[in-house]
Amino acid sequence: MRPESLSFLCRLLDTPSPSGFERDGQRLWLEYVKEWATRTWSDAYGNCFAELLPTRSGAERTRTIAVCGHADEIGLMVNHVDAQGFVYCKAIGGIDSGSIVGKRIQFRSSVAGVTNPVIGLVGATAIHLQDKDAGGKVRKVHELFIDIGCKDQATTLTRLNIGDAGVFLDSSMMLNDELIVARALDNRIGTFVAAETLRLASEQRDRLAVRVVAVSTVQEEVGLNGAAMIAESLRPDIALVTDVGHATDSPGISHAQHGQFKMGDGPKLAIGGAMHGAVVARLLAAANAASIPLQRAATPGRSGTDTDAIFLRAGGIPCGLLSLPIRYMHTTVELGHTRDLRQISEVFAGMILDLKGDESIASGI
Repeated sequence: MRPESLSFLCRLLDTPSPSGFERDGQRLWLEYVKEWATRTWSDAYGNCFAELLPTRSGAERTRTIAVCGHADEIGLMVNHVDAQGFVYCKAIGGIDSGSIVGKRIQFRSSVAGVTNPVIGLVGATAIHLQDKDAGGKVRKVHELFIDIGCKDQATTLTRLNIGDAGVFLDSSMMLNDELIVARALDNRIGTFVAAETLRLASEQRDRLAVRVVAVSTVQEEVGLNGAAMIAESLRPDIALVTDVGHATDSPGISHAQHGQFKMGDGPKLAIGGAMHGAVVARLLAAANAASIPLQRAATPGRSGTDTDAIFLRAGGIPCGLLSLPIRYMHTTVELGHTRDLRQISEVFAGMILDLKGDESIASGI
């Protein structure tokens, strides 16, 4: 991977952006993409856009191809502070409560005068003091408490407000020369792919015959909300979506149930009702032309990605979905292969550069 791209990816991964609170990550993304964009903008809820037009006259009337990834990550939101000053939270997105005991979390406080992150510890009662009759029961998120080092409720409320959001205090790192681990591969890699696709298209702008809009959406983890917004406002002719998908090459996973997908064997290509057949065919052709392997993923119903919100809007927006196979999704140690990640933007760019400005590939029958 290009060193400048990897550096940007790591900064993006390490910038807290829980659902509904994506501002810092979105600002970083907009600053990065502006070098290759004709223009950039954002909407009322923080969805961000970077447009690249062809150089020929009348380009603003060509077909629009959106390249989408969501900016948000899972986290916790302050819901209650008890008399002893301990904090209880609601989950932002899907969290495995059993995996976060003993973790550190950083909150962005809305209390006036509190400018630094507020650090808390997800309470991990010593095994010597645990009730043996509980039988190893996994506590739900609302049963877990967070210790921010305050002696009582009043003191805690000088540092945090109800509704303040936090993410886990785990930074990205390269596990080796090819594998990257982070708490938020889901789905900072999607916004990264959108940015990198724009960069690759801009480098061959003389070939470009369509309008490309890279999109970094918000609030995917809590309902695909940003995707629904941008589908209505942008109304692209085609949407190319990136998210993470499960790699099933670690122990204990049924391939008969979940399919067989390996990190390093190429991006996952979703096949199913939400993915338009003609778009899927063009992605396969672009991958073949670049000698990039794709792993086909049977997706008969919901994909669990922004695709599900986009394809239903505006009378049906043709979509394609390429995902990064990762291990340990929705934990603080999500693991993926950087080659798979780089190849997604290469396939997207290859398809985009082969499109004609007046070409229609979306007929239903």
